[in-house]
Amino acid sequence: MKSLATWLFLLPFALNIQFNKSLNHKAPADYKVYDTTITYPVIPGDFADPTVIRVGNTYYASGTSSEWAPHYPLFTSTDLIHWKQLGYILPKTPAWASSSFWAPELYYHNNTYYVYYTARKKADGISCIGVATSKDPAKGFTDKGIVLEFGKEAIDAFIIEDNGKRYITFKAYGLDDRPIELLGQELTDDGLKPKGKPFMLLRDDEKNGLEGQCIVKRNNYFYLFYSAGGCCGSKCSYNINIARATSLKGPYTKFKNNPALAEYGEWKCTGHGTIVSTPQGEDFYLYHAYNKQNDVFTGRQGMLAKLSWNKKTGWPAIHPVSGLKPANFRDDFANDKLKNNWQWDFRHSTPLIKIENGMLHLSGQTTTNNKTGTALTVRPFESNYEISTAVVNKNGSLKGLTFYGDANQSVGLGIKNNTLQVFFVKGETRNILKELPINDITPVYLKMKVEDGSKLRFYWSDVADKWNEISTDNDYFDAAFTVPWDRSPRPGLLQQGNEPAAFAFFAIKYRSK
Repeated sequence: MKSLATWLFLLPFALNIQFNKSLNHKAPADYKVYDTTITYPVIPGDFADPTVIRVGNTYYASGTSSEWAPHYPLFTSTDLIHWKQLGYILPKTPAWASSSFWAPELYYHNNTYYVYYTARKKADGISCIGVATSKDPAKGFTDKGIVLEFGKEAIDAFIIEDNGKRYITFKAYGLDDRPIELLGQELTDDGLKPKGKPFMLLRDDEKNGLEGQCIVKRNNYFYLFYSAGGCCGSKCSYNINIARATSLKGPYTKFKNNPALAEYGEWKCTGHGTIVSTPQGEDFYLYHAYNKQNDVFTGRQGMLAKLSWNKKTGWPAIHPVSGLKPANFRDDFANDKLKNNWQWDFRHSTPLIKIENGMLHLSGQTTTNNKTGTALTVRPFESNYEISTAVVNKNGSLKGLTFYGDANQSVGLGIKNNTLQVFFVKGETRNILKELPINDITPVYLKMKVEDGSKLRFYWSDVADKWNEISTDNDYFDAAFTVPWDRSPRPGLLQQGNEPAAFAFFAIKYRSK
């Protein structure tokens, strides 16, 4: 019988009409639970390689930001279902790092919050692991630089304590012509440097892939959860596997029924997560997966599962849990700074932002090979939606909406002087789909409709919510070419030119096809 505290914890789940009924049933003999009723992620949109910790009654989570800045969105929750974004772990790019901000790992020790993260060094482009610390996540983190370098790459940090010592584990040899290994190494008392020699936890002798590990100690075993297969893109094959050992340093025995979780219901390519325990002692696993329908156009989303432990064998079962339906987003620029949802491609533009009298004034500095301009973007949560804005100034810069994958993989709709322009950038060539003269009016309302993740239609108006469709050669424009290999394309606002753009609002509204 569950305790009262346990039932109180589960109450928010029970109130959710999409609650996963598998949470209360026993795992079958093969330990595989693929519940086709699962519908929603708990942290929707592109949120790969998630990490989660609990301090007291508060949970904190972060995930890969890749080439978007600010780096590593930071979320908080009290029930693992309802999450609020606090901001970003690294508002500014660390001086030593150049790109590829992957796989953060949160850790709490001695009243200090740590985040261990992967990034490429400016000096040589090699991926290594950095660390930042904070006394209060809501007030930001301070970067402490590189904590671990190893060969041609060291990625996917995870921290575990054993017998009073802290260890960092990581993936190695992913770029060498040898089997990938998960390695461990002791950390100094301050958690900022490795000490001693690295040791091997697990080797990928079958060459199935091996990364994204986390470790928990249960039932006198160390359980190592890891991912195998291809992580990213429409042909991904990611899945979750488990191995265990009686000692942290192994040897590890793989679960005979691996993968422990792969494709199920509406979701595929599950992987790279972290386990967290509730105050009541129940274990949950935050991981990522692609939605089969939305696929790469919403990226790898933050999913939640409950773990149950078999009393006879000790092995765990993974029971997916549903989150809530994603909400629409709108920013009316009523405050003196942007809402936390916004990010940009820091490699190709540095946005200049001023919010004044309820308007966003946007301009920026771009790299010479940037054919798109300065794009402020948000993570899309579903594959069918529309975005809209009002441009409230006229000048020689292009000002409007964008569907943005990269500086040279994008689509845009905007106003330049008294001309309306629809364009796309592909293969470093900028192409104009349509140009229309419009009257000397302000504001000009713009809308872009997205279906099936990448089928675009374009609209404009001089009156709010009374739209004129802009015809192109086909029924829609297919922007599937904009998808980067490891993340989703993003909708947002666009400015290109020497003069700023002024916007009255930005809105994204999700809808049925």
